[in-house]
Amino acid sequence: MKELIEYIARNLASRPDDVKVTEEMEEDRVVLKLEVAEEDKGKIIGRQGRVAQAMRILLRVSAVKNGTKAVLEIV
Repeated sequence: MKELIEYIARNLASRPDDVKVTEEMEEDRVVLKLEVAEEDKGKIIGRQGRVAQAMRILLRVSAVKNGTKAVLEIV
């Protein structure tokens, strides 16, 4: 799951070396924190949050296939 989010973010960002994804366990779910360069946040979030929402949907589908729950936070 971490690799999926990192792959998508690196391909969207203009500074792919600044993309960092950390994975934490919180209660019964996995929390993925995505950090990007300040100028790339708009690209990652997208118009009206559509890109971020699509990434969250893909993450949720991947988590369900693994039998877990996952959340994406963009920081």
